Amino acid sequence: MLEWILQHRLTLITLTPLVASVIMLVIPPERKTPMRLLAALAALITVALSVWLCLSFDFKHSGIQFEETIQWLPSMGSSLHLGVDGVSVTLVLLTSIIILAGVFASWTVTNRPKEFLSLLLFLVSGVFGVFCSLDLLFFFLFYEIAVLPMYLLIGIWGTGRKEYSAMKLTLYLLLGSAFILVGIMAVYFLGPVRTFDLPLLIQTTHFTAIQQKTIFLLFYVGFGILAAIWPLHTWSPDGHASAPTAVSMLHAGVLMKLGAFGVLRVGMCLLPEGAHYWAWLIGGIAVINIVYGSLSAMGQTDLKYVIAYSSVSHMGVVMLGLAGAIGLTNATHQMNAISLTGSTMQMFSHGIMTGLFFALVGLIYEKSHTRDIREMGGFAEKMPGIAVAFVIGSLASFGLPGTSGFIAELLSFYGVWGTFPWMTYIGVAGIVITAAYVLRVVQKIFFGPRSDKYDTLPTAKTTEWVALILLSAVLIIVGIIPRLLTDFLNVGVNDYLKLFVR
Repeated sequence: MLEWILQHRLTLITLTPLVASVIMLVIPPERKTPMRLLAALAALITVALSVWLCLSFDFKHSGIQFEETIQWLPSMGSSLHLGVDGVSVTLVLLTSIIILAGVFASWTVTNRPKEFLSLLLFLVSGVFGVFCSLDLLFFFLFYEIAVLPMYLLIGIWGTGRKEYSAMKLTLYLLLGSAFILVGIMAVYFLGPVRTFDLPLLIQTTHFTAIQQKTIFLLFYVGFGILAAIWPLHTWSPDGHASAPTAVSMLHAGVLMKLGAFGVLRVGMCLLPEGAHYWAWLIGGIAVINIVYGSLSAMGQTDLKYVIAYSSVSHMGVVMLGLAGAIGLTNATHQMNAISLTGSTMQMFSHGIMTGLFFALVGLIYEKSHTRDIREMGGFAEKMPGIAVAFVIGSLASFGLPGTSGFIAELLSFYGVWGTFPWMTYIGVAGIVITAAYVLRVVQKIFFGPRSDKYDTLPTAKTTEWVALILLSAVLIIVGIIPRLLTDFLNVGVNDYLKLFVR
């Protein structure tokens, strides 16, 4: 039994939320506590398996680890091929942490909790599948499983203009999926071997220069929509603002990373020359993301829109790190590695940070019944625990030393300096703007005079503490001991960089 579990850890991580999602459907609607306990148990199992995966990771072994292959359509060259490298194993861990926090943040959902939790777990199964899949057909299938439930989750359980936001998000993401599917088909039919197996394609396929430039652009636009690249980001603020708390946490914390990971895993690995050609475009749009997102966040009065636009800005740092890594191909190998390490670390750091922010926004709204910053003030006295967690998230947001955001942004900008110095100047300016609006929000919400109507404002209680403590602790622990992540990322990053110097 133990041997079977050892050989199928990735399958178990991917299928555990899916199995729990199906079991959830047979629980009677009035039995809400067993539903919540089932969701929490599934999330805890994925956390335990993810931690075990990290502890078993062999740092001396480059390439894919924990591979599993199940034949599916051999005539088409497709199989359920799972495996992780140093980068994707950290994203699997990120996903398990966010879903655990998200389940506890959803503990008070009373509107059809069975369907809500079932869809949430179904979505997470797709996310795990994307990070573990080494077959392009399954990669695309899991990608769709991860993004399509968002329409129902926002449309049914959202707030404000939820129908509009859900439809807008779905149409944008379907447009992105169309680009990705065309790119996958192009790779399949133009390659020398009819296969969807990603490692085999990387080893055997050598596209012409024009094919590389064209197909990479398809993947960049397709995956970039989910990563909220400017100007295709407009679904993101509306979607985040209308989504329920746990969905916002998952969407900004994990799903946006699927976009950046897709550019890295599929686009850059399969088409390194095309990626190198478009590096200036990726970097240029990334700095627009950073500055535009920061300025837009500064002008918002709805707290959820502030966090949503800050996510657009932080994803710019991720994409800028990718651009810095692929801008050079034959010079400073170490500089490229630093940039890519910073980018991938920013994926993890931003996932935890924005998950914490959206959990806090949900709590503040639930207790004060407002998201309008202008109506808030003096909340720190009534909800000190929430104030402390918000300050920790804020410090990580603008990269203060001692938080994970500092290491991620430092490595990203340091690495990009060697490739596109002028982009570094603009990107750092965006971080300064971030510090300004984040401190303004903290001051406005938690300090200053408080309205009389908030005299009975309660702080977090019971299960609400789980997400706050868990996510705050990860931000600080990774900030103090960055090697907990960089040891994994360095192994994965070196594997990716070998593709650019082959």
